[in-house]
Amino acid sequence: MAQHDHGTHHSPDDEYLVTPEGSSYEHTDANVWVIAKFGIWLAITAIVVHVGIGGMWKLLVVQSRETQQQQYPLATSIDPKLPPEPRLQQFPRNEVYSFRQGEEKKLDSYGYVNKDAGVVRIPIDEAMRLTVERGLPTRTQDATHPTTTPGMMATDSSSGRVMERRRQ
Repeated sequence: MAQHDHGTHHSPDDEYLVTPEGSSYEHTDANVWVIAKFGIWLAITAIVVHVGIGGMWKLLVVQSRETQQQQYPLATSIDPKLPPEPRLQQFPRNEVYSFRQGEEKKLDSYGYVNKDAGVVRIPIDEAMRLTVERGLPTRTQDATHPTTTPGMMATDSSSGRVMERRRQ
């Protein structure tokens, strides 16, 4: 550390108030050449980075155009495949409401169920009134064709659908 005469200066900053003879700037200022070199390198780096980003952008644009075309010629479509049925319902309340509205419309209207076979539907109130007037259909008992044949019993495994002859 250099020895300074503290007798003429009242503070350490007082020695920098006077500029030395023959200099046009303060020697304690920042070095201008170092700042200029930093600015030049900063500009060069910025140009290189921007050119690199521009090249990468063009490469990605070209790749996106290539991937838009179908890669596999045997594939039927590139639409996403839906999962198999049954799928989750997005709005179950709306779907139940519209289903019930459709069912109500069928119950309260005339229409064909099967036009070729001549099967029709009528409103439920009309069907109930006709059933009360006409009565429920029943089977007629024929004396020539008895419903049970003696000795015939239902098989054990058929739940009564198939009859077989058994000894009693």
